[in-house]
Amino acid sequence: MKKTLVILAHPNMKESRLNKEMINSIKDEPFVTINDLYSKYKSFDDIDVKEEQKLLLEHDRIVFQFPLYWFSSPGLLKDWQDKVLEYGFAYGSDGYKLANKEFKIAITIGSPEYAYQSGAYIQASINEILKPFEITAKFIHLTFTSTFTVHRALKITDEELKEKALEYRDILSKQDWSTSLFKYLAEAN
Repeated sequence: MKKTLVILAHPNMKESRLNKEMINSIKDEPFVTINDLYSKYKSFDDIDVKEEQKLLLEHDRIVFQFPLYWFSSPGLLKDWQDKVLEYGFAYGSDGYKLANKEFKIAITIGSPEYAYQSGAYIQASINEILKPFEITAKFIHLTFTSTFTVHRALKITDEELKEKALEYRDILSKQDWSTSLFKYLAEAN
């Protein structure tokens, strides 16, 4: 099983039923390491760059799990990226140490899914909103995979909550995260 590092960036986990349930569904999986940034670090200055880079190198897959805040990630995850994905490590002449690792985003959103459709009030799709993460992943030679998205985070029923948490666990446990047309065609036959 591929080793998976889940970088959790939720500034208020105590209040998040959905993110707590998602984490609870994977915390005992032997292939998963959960790196809770907000429980480890209080500010940008506290981030232990070498420790974070070591964790990244020890894993085959990287997941950013966070609630969508103003159409991006919570601030500490951005700070983490700015410090940890530095020149000489993530990119540059001596960089690309994360090349070919798989990368996934797992986000929770308060708005309903239809809000992110063409012509709706958000006026952008999830893919458009997350484009900076995709560009970053590709720039540092990560393999960007499909996003796991849960809408209506504040209004999700207990049954939906359990379903989504199990779906998350199942996705992380899959050996192949590819969503290519070739994979689809092979599975269809």
